Amino acid sequence: MRRSIILYGLSLAILIFVLKVLEYRYLVHDLSLEFYIGLIAVFFAVLGAWVGWRLTRGKKIQRLSSAPEFKANEDKLTETGLSRRELDVLELMSKGNSNQEIADTLFLSLNTVKSHSSNVFLKLDVKRRTQAIQRAKELHLIP
Repeated sequence: MRRSIILYGLSLAILIFVLKVLEYRYLVHDLSLEFYIGLIAVFFAVLGAWVGWRLTRGKKIQRLSSAPEFKANEDKLTETGLSRRELDVLELMSKGNSNQEIADTLFLSLNTVKSHSSNVFLKLDVKRRTQAIQRAKELHLIP
């Protein structure tokens, strides 16, 4: 971070020095202040892109979960009669999402999410979200 600040400061000083030398040495008085400001802006935009590329290249994006891929127990899934969408709602419930957040994530209406939640509760024979999550984990339906 400190190195980037020093680089920017030095490059700004050098650029201003070069512009002043050009202005006085070659009598470039016809150019307006906006030209110099634009030149400095372009220089720092390129420099910023280059520094950003240097800082971020080679870094890999970390996955949110480093756990191995989870496979749901298909036999228990068939036995309970949960649909794929109900299982999606159950997985998002287990992550602590509200009904509105689940609806936004799955592009469903709030009433549809509530219907799926009710169906999950019935099919897993539970009364609350926490019980549904616990039961689903016991059946290896969710991680």
